[in-house]
Amino acid sequence: RTIAGLIWENWQQGRHKAVWVSVGSDLKYDARRDLDDVGAKCVQVHPLNKLPYSKLDSKAIGIKNGVIFVTYSSLIASSERGRSRLQQLVQWCGHEFDGLIVFDECHKAKNLIPDAGSQPTRTGKAVLEIQEKLPEARVVYCSATGASEPRNLGYMVRLGLWGDGTSFQDFPQFLGALEKGGVGALELVAMDMKARGMYVCRTLSYKGADFDTVEAPLEERMTNMYGKAAEFWADLRLELLSAGEISGEEKGVSNQIWRLYWSSHQRFFRHMCMSAKVPAVVKLAKEALAENKCVVIGLQSTGEARTEEAVTKYGVEMEDFVSGPRELLLKLVEENYPLPPKPDTFQQGEEKVTEIQRKRHSAQDVSFKGRVRKVAKMEDVSDDDSGDYSPSESSDHESSESDEEFHMCQICNSEEEKSLLLNCSGCSLRVHPSCLTPPWTGMLTDDWSCYSCKKIEGQEMEHDANVADFSKRYDSAVERKLKILDVIRSLDLPNNPLDDIIDQLGGPDKVAEITGRRGMLIRTSDGKGVIYQARNAKEVSMEMINMHEKQQFMDDKKLIAIISEAGSAGVSLHADRRAKNQRRRVHVTLELPWSADRAIQQFGRTHRSNQTSAPQYRLLFTNLGGEKRFASIVAKRLESLGALTQGDRRAGPSLSAFNYDSTYGKKALTMVYRGIMEQDSFPVVPPRCSDNQASIEEFITEAKVALVSVGIIRDATAMVKLQGSFLVVLLMQICMTLLASLTAFWDWLLTSRIGCLISL
Repeated sequence: RTIAGLIWENWQQGRHKAVWVSVGSDLKYDARRDLDDVGAKCVQVHPLNKLPYSKLDSKAIGIKNGVIFVTYSSLIASSERGRSRLQQLVQWCGHEFDGLIVFDECHKAKNLIPDAGSQPTRTGKAVLEIQEKLPEARVVYCSATGASEPRNLGYMVRLGLWGDGTSFQDFPQFLGALEKGGVGALELVAMDMKARGMYVCRTLSYKGADFDTVEAPLEERMTNMYGKAAEFWADLRLELLSAGEISGEEKGVSNQIWRLYWSSHQRFFRHMCMSAKVPAVVKLAKEALAENKCVVIGLQSTGEARTEEAVTKYGVEMEDFVSGPRELLLKLVEENYPLPPKPDTFQQGEEKVTEIQRKRHSAQDVSFKGRVRKVAKMEDVSDDDSGDYSPSESSDHESSESDEEFHMCQICNSEEEKSLLLNCSGCSLRVHPSCLTPPWTGMLTDDWSCYSCKKIEGQEMEHDANVADFSKRYDSAVERKLKILDVIRSLDLPNNPLDDIIDQLGGPDKVAEITGRRGMLIRTSDGKGVIYQARNAKEVSMEMINMHEKQQFMDDKKLIAIISEAGSAGVSLHADRRAKNQRRRVHVTLELPWSADRAIQQFGRTHRSNQTSAPQYRLLFTNLGGEKRFASIVAKRLESLGALTQGDRRAGPSLSAFNYDSTYGKKALTMVYRGIMEQDSFPVVPPRCSDNQASIEEFITEAKVALVSVGIIRDATAMVKLQGSFLVVLLMQICMTLLASLTAFWDWLLTSRIGCLISL
């Protein structure tokens, strides 16, 4: 509504052109609504993605004024003829354009200045380019999360924080100063911009809002599932190491495999953490519905890629929902398990036969020439004067005689009686024994072979032995790979959380899904299986399905909504006074986003202006230390986001209790490592240990095994057989608890029987 007010104000001042850039085409309906709310019903909104690439002010299109609504994806689009949407906008505005360019949800351009080793995004470069080509335009950057890190400010060139007339020559110099200053420098930048009138940061009142973290303990089945999966990943790592040595893979290929291994490892256990929270989500949702509230469940990944792969392999009808972790593991092993080179014996055999035939043909040609010369000589001395001479008969007779008695030596090219020449049984070579190097002094036998053929025979025998060895190694590797795939299929792994939640909460008829996926698995009417179908119904297009689902929720027809980052950008799901569904929202975060700005964006779907009641936020965590370690990254970025957007690192939802990426966290981790590596003593007695040294040494051995099994250290003395999932302890839990109380840590660790370290 603030953007709509600015556009209306400029319209009244005579600036009848404006460009509104946002994240999704669905938001054009919200733009129209907001303009109507501020009284700007006369201002037309033109969605650019529905228009041709020709001039907007031409007679064919006829757009002389109004608001051009364009998405960030359209901003970087171009036609087959090479004309881009950006060029189209610049031409419509004109180089003297002084109207508004509004970058709504401008954090989409934040990767203009990426981290080292990355490339700037096309979106970031397009946002910068349109500002450069329209230097007189009035630019508004609008976002709740414009920058969670200082480098995310790179596209905001109109702020005047760097460049001519400032203390910083360019953005890299400005960025270096901010990074040295830490969070305090970010707070100073925000306060300076506010003081200069270039920055407005309004925050809705949190009065009535309820923010709470809920720990979802693992059920017994999930605990066993997690432990077995962790043991399998440790075994898979050793198997890949062994297979890589056998196959003799190159260094580059090996590095690629391990990058895929660890990225898949992280996604796998992230998925496991999500699945572990499904029972708690279902319980919270049912409790909220019983209290006459409605529920919004937030997640990031929908598992669509794994589902589509499974549908391609197994068909649209299956016995149960797809297990994302299982499909991920199967794909990793099927496509990346190191195999020795496959011996192509058939092709190599063909090449050998072809070479031998070529040599035989060459020898026959030489022998044939010798026979022809002999026949010609005999014809010259013939005394037969009769005119009945038959060339064919004479040729046949003399050739037969020559073939029986004379042959050419293929080295000295002299004729010799057949009995005095060596005849190779392999290539049919005929030579004098004395012409060979070294000369042949043995007996003239029918199975004699020349030196070349003997060498080839030796090479063939060696080659056959190598082929047999390669075949054996290859078959053995394939057999091991198939056994691993069988083990993966036998593992008890959870289903896709999104499909599981929808199924347990009543199916698609009860749950509004606002995500980016195109299809979904639903339970069949008899309940004996699932079937894959498109999300959109016959009367609703795929383009409008999310708007349709949102309206179903806002009209009180569906009381549960599930949103993902891809489908919920800019969507309003709050208890709007204009909507029929004014129940209080309970916003449950099933999966914490990768970045702080995405977390804030998703929280903002249910906490907006003109609402009848503030939402209740429930942030779910399992008692797995790995997930808390992941939350610490987001917690740290939330602090810098608050510092940069509001001049206060304490602004916004607080996850400071989860921020272990601090001085104290690093010291705690160092203490744990030094204790395990026997470089220092533990500050307290380890779990399940008495005060005697023998029990502490046993714990140290088990902890070393845990570190070795996940590749943190390489210690041959620690490579002993794992005995129970408690041996592979999550060391990050040690560090986290040391931050609060070193003594309480050991008691807490006893209750945490997990199987693997998740991406420490």
